[in-house]
Amino acid sequence: MERRLYFLLPDVAHTRAVVAKLETNGIERKYTHVIAPQEIDLEGLPLASTNQRMDLGARLETVIWNGNLVLFFLALMALTVLILMNVSGFWLVVPSIIMLTTFIVGVGFSKYIPNVHLSEFADALRHQEILLMVDVPVGQVARVEKLIHHNHPEAVAGGVGWHIDALHIKREDCRVLRLTSMSPRASGQAKITKEILNHE
Repeated sequence: MERRLYFLLPDVAHTRAVVAKLETNGIERKYTHVIAPQEIDLEGLPLASTNQRMDLGARLETVIWNGNLVLFFLALMALTVLILMNVSGFWLVVPSIIMLTTFIVGVGFSKYIPNVHLSEFADALRHQEILLMVDVPVGQVARVEKLIHHNHPEAVAGGVGWHIDALHIKREDCRVLRLTSMSPRASGQAKITKEILNHE
């Protein structure tokens, strides 16, 4: 899966220079996306789409994480009931395997899935900075980071995350993610999503 690199830049001029440098090094404009406060003129820059501004990756992560937790506790309840009913053998193995599987999935999810999200850049956007997102293959992450840092030291790296564009989730599918991600984390994400969308 591709990775999305995040960079904060102080103004439009520096952002244009970075985008131009990326283009000359083989990173097409369709793989770069810019978000900025509404009052900043981004003419000539590749603007982030509505889906990219909504940060659907964060919502999908919430759905997967909550689903994994629900499955774990359902298996735990089933195991408890079976033990109280003095059931033994195969029927105790099934919920135990489900619990172990969900635990391993949860550990792997939290440890290996890069999870940089737009909510982390809210303060910078409020202070008139510009967020540049660059989508690259996993093997190109180090090269692009080095390219930008070497030529544009003013660019502040904001981290590396995965992005949902590769899954081709359409805007109409967002409603499902909204309905299934009702958690404190999702609520906070919805707040920053609304703020970022207002920058359009």
